[in-house]
Amino acid sequence: MAKRPTAEAYYAGAYWGPREETPEACARRTANFLNLLAPCDPFLAEWYRPAKSLKDARTHPLMPPDVTALANLFRSGVNRERGGPAIEQLGFTFWFDNGGPDADCAALRITCGAYSEAVPNSCVMTLPKRGPNADRLQTAHVLAGVVRSMVLAWDPDWCVSTSWDHRELLPDEGRTGTFVGWVTYLSRRRGEVPPLPAPVRIEPVEDKGTLIVLTPERFTVANPEHVALAHRVRELLTRAGLMQPVLS
Repeated sequence: MAKRPTAEAYYAGAYWGPREETPEACARRTANFLNLLAPCDPFLAEWYRPAKSLKDARTHPLMPPDVTALANLFRSGVNRERGGPAIEQLGFTFWFDNGGPDADCAALRITCGAYSEAVPNSCVMTLPKRGPNADRLQTAHVLAGVVRSMVLAWDPDWCVSTSWDHRELLPDEGRTGTFVGWVTYLSRRRGEVPPLPAPVRIEPVEDKGTLIVLTPERFTVANPEHVALAHRVRELLTRAGLMQPVLS
């Protein structure tokens, strides 16, 4: 008997180059992001500090966001070698989730304030893999809202939302640089996005850049037309000079 195919798991990530910022500045951006994210879906309106067990996962809420508390959490996440001083140029890292079990949980990992050419700043959200929350979140409308919230809070160079399976299909240079996912954002600092083939939708994000949604239906690697469309759009954006790596 053939095995049932494993459901694709999706994520959204924002990435930007060196930007020195204090823990307080990172906290303000995070608070803004969480407030922007909440209207996207009720499942994304609850977040909690890291806990040692699932039983304790919902004992320390982060909503509504408190900038002072968030700044302290970033400050405690400063990068350092064991027993050594803080490596300030690597910024601060903080990760947390919304308190659910593994398959029905959204998690966030944020690296902010880094000003080294060795590591980009990022805000990456992993999404639930299965269940009613996954079905509701894995839509173009919700993921476009998530990416838009990332853009407005973090002012990144590039954002993408797609499945991990799609990312793994890409050649090494695609995975380590910039690529086109189900939902993609490119900062206006990179240039203007050219016309793209149907059914691709293009829309501005205020004066910051351009949101690109490949398909209105769920993007999946099981559909070869989806994969081919992503490849075609990346070719067009590359010709326009828009797909350089965040760090080069």
